[in-house]
Amino acid sequence: TKKLESHPLIEIVRSEVAAIPDGPAIIATGPLTSATLGDALSQLIGPRNLYFYDAIAPIVTAESIDLTAAFKASRYGKGGDDYINCPMNQAQYDAFVSAMIAAGKVELHPFERPLYFEGCMPVEEMARRGPQTLAFGPMRPVGLIEPRTGRRPFAVVQLRQDDYLGQLFNMVGFQTKMTYPEQRRVFRMIPGLERAEFVRLGSLHRNTFVDSPRLLRPTLQLNARDDLFLAGQMIGVEGYVESAAAGLLAAINAARLVNGCEPLVAPRETSMGALLAYITNASRREFQPMNANYGLMPAVENSLRGREKKMAIGERALRSLDDWIRRNCIEPPASSTLVTMQQFEGEIEP
Repeated sequence: TKKLESHPLIEIVRSEVAAIPDGPAIIATGPLTSATLGDALSQLIGPRNLYFYDAIAPIVTAESIDLTAAFKASRYGKGGDDYINCPMNQAQYDAFVSAMIAAGKVELHPFERPLYFEGCMPVEEMARRGPQTLAFGPMRPVGLIEPRTGRRPFAVVQLRQDDYLGQLFNMVGFQTKMTYPEQRRVFRMIPGLERAEFVRLGSLHRNTFVDSPRLLRPTLQLNARDDLFLAGQMIGVEGYVESAAAGLLAAINAARLVNGCEPLVAPRETSMGALLAYITNASRREFQPMNANYGLMPAVENSLRGREKKMAIGERALRSLDDWIRRNCIEPPASSTLVTMQQFEGEIEP
């Protein structure tokens, strides 16, 4: 803070921003953007494109789903194989519902309580309404036949493909306030998900974010205004590092625009590039915030697994980032800006 305050080219104004400024600007006001600025942004982008809460369902990697227990199908045979279905008999369903109701929950803050009236009911709260509520709601089995039995299952958990590479699947309708450890325990009771690798766990909380797939370019420029950049959590990235990375790219591109240069797109092979490609993918039907994870990044050779796979993805990302920095003169050339994955090896989970 002291360095910023003493910098000759930086002016810090500590007051509420009530209007979007003219000229090149970056808006990075975070998840609790003030109502006044939110109204101004809403007028620019349209009220339907600004959200004030998120209802996030868990996402699992495709390779961790057991397809000997689950099966690919769309209801009534319509559509392709975008859905994976995890069938349950009544005993499995009853045990699953009981576990959800009994699981530890994250307490809502007072300002979050109205969310329940906004169509974002946590799945465990639906379960509390009655033992069959989920079986007639998000777990309804209509239009699905389990190939192993030739019959309709008692209930089903549907997983929908969440990325164009088919490496990630979203648990449809499973927004939740269960704690993270409880989500892992309870959701691994689902047939086919016993060994599920979760790249994102569910949540439901107050947030302010925009419909980035319809509003933003991968350069973080607003489609409606070339000289306005959005960054941080309000674009739908989750996490401090992710928010800071988005802010860095927005700042680089704003500076390039002022100096008459084309804004840059981060390389797809990097964590930042993969995440921004995900949140600005205009073909997405629904959008909820996402954190950086290996599942967003282009695949490497199929024979690699676990730590070796993550190391290969990381080394490719560092090479790609180093090349991008050099080609675009983002910083003065040095003998090498490339670090190695061995420096991070102890921090990589198998």
